Amino acid sequence: MSNECSKAAARRVLDPAFTDLFFVGDGIDIGAGPDGLSAHTAAFPRMRSVRLWDIPDGDAMLMDGVPDNSFDFAHSSHCLEHLRNAATALGHWLRIVRPGGFVIVTVPDEDLYEQGVFPSTFNPDHKATFTTSKPTSWSPRSVNLLPLLGTLNPPCQVIKVEQLLAKYDWQGPRRDLTWLTDAECAIEVVLRKPTAEDLQHGGRQRQGEGLRVSED
Repeated sequence: MSNECSKAAARRVLDPAFTDLFFVGDGIDIGAGPDGLSAHTAAFPRMRSVRLWDIPDGDAMLMDGVPDNSFDFAHSSHCLEHLRNAATALGHWLRIVRPGGFVIVTVPDEDLYEQGVFPSTFNPDHKATFTTSKPTSWSPRSVNLLPLLGTLNPPCQVIKVEQLLAKYDWQGPRRDLTWLTDAECAIEVVLRKPTAEDLQHGGRQRQGEGLRVSED
């Protein structure tokens, strides 16, 4: 897939959620490849550092050797589809993020990218296909993200699940639309790792004088 992190950065830099909340502090870019997040640090001024993690560093599904609660955020662009078990990988990505931190993931949408064929015509290394949520799928290895996210361990708050189809071309011959177009053909997921206080109160509470959780 071509320059997917760069495509996403051009969109995300216009979104205050990414510039002021998600990409803040010290992060890790899992499966960074040649188009990693570190190339875009100037676009996200609150991002202090980004550690790159790729094949020479170890199995991205398990993140062996990376301690729990190490980073303010974890980012992964089009890596999850290459791993054997999406739930296991997401669990470890949440594990290495500090409480209150974020996991930002993009994966190819099965209808936009694979377009009805699996194993994938355009990338035969894909281990699974992904959809946001639909009752049936043509893919024998379809991962329905919305129900999956509710089963993760450690548990997480789902901030965002979005199919990125704004620039998708629905006309013309079947082809890989990530090449030579601006289409992302993807699903973007943002998760937040709850703090101990979040878990105690059953959700994230506003901070401030006079604010409290009702005891009724």
